Amino acid sequence: MTPKGKGGPVPFSDIVKRERDILNKDYNSDHSLTISSSTTSGLNLSSTLVKSRGLSSGAVAAAFKHNNKTLHFKLDTDSTVLTTFTIANVVPSTKTVASIRLPYYDSGKIAVQYLHHHVALTGAVGLNRSPDVDFSATIGTPSIAFGAETSYSTSAGKFTKYNAGLCFQMPSSNASVILADKGDSMKVSYLRELERLNGGAIVGEISRGFSKNDNTLTVGCSYVVDSQTVVKAKLNNHGNLGALLQHELTHKSFLTISGAFETKALEKNPKFGFSLLLKP
Repeated sequence: MTPKGKGGPVPFSDIVKRERDILNKDYNSDHSLTISSSTTSGLNLSSTLVKSRGLSSGAVAAAFKHNNKTLHFKLDTDSTVLTTFTIANVVPSTKTVASIRLPYYDSGKIAVQYLHHHVALTGAVGLNRSPDVDFSATIGTPSIAFGAETSYSTSAGKFTKYNAGLCFQMPSSNASVILADKGDSMKVSYLRELERLNGGAIVGEISRGFSKNDNTLTVGCSYVVDSQTVVKAKLNNHGNLGALLQHELTHKSFLTISGAFETKALEKNPKFGFSLLLKP
């Protein structure tokens, strides 16, 4: 939860990143193949094919990094081009990101992130006549931090989002409370790293929707089988079971297989996902 090279809190969006990765990252029901390559000059190329719900799509991407600047292009089969330009440390401890998705010229956005010993600030504004303005702040230490985020729509003249959270980090565990959806929902999560899982961890998360009077309890874990293989699983109180296996075939080439099952409706077909990332 601490930014590398700093002694302070992370941006608000990353407060529960470790927990979220264990419960959600790489779980999917799609089939994808990605081939990536890089050069010593800082150029990275990749192409991706995805089959989802019987529909196929693809994308090609190129990124060039030089010193503290990165230029990224991504062209997909919907004929859109995402262009992102990132520059770090124009001012110490900052990162600036400008992006636009063509041909949607009003999709431009510029974001600035500032990380320091006791504060993490992020601001973003759309580059159009009636932009949305996003802002988040986290204040604290590596052990305890409080954060909040908000979005303001200038076209509607009102705040469209405001969330807040509190997180604690101990040597081998994390705990957090997030109030979201304009105060209509709350998530409480706890992560514990265990030596018996070879560097893996267990996670418990309780999600409460106040207006819907709905509660969801999810437990998950990750287990490091060996230096190339990780296994993950999760189950919630609605009977949704997920399992995942990720294996590093060669250096930076990964095979990921995941499955989703409804234990309270076994007559339904399970969903399986397959992802192959090749980096020669």
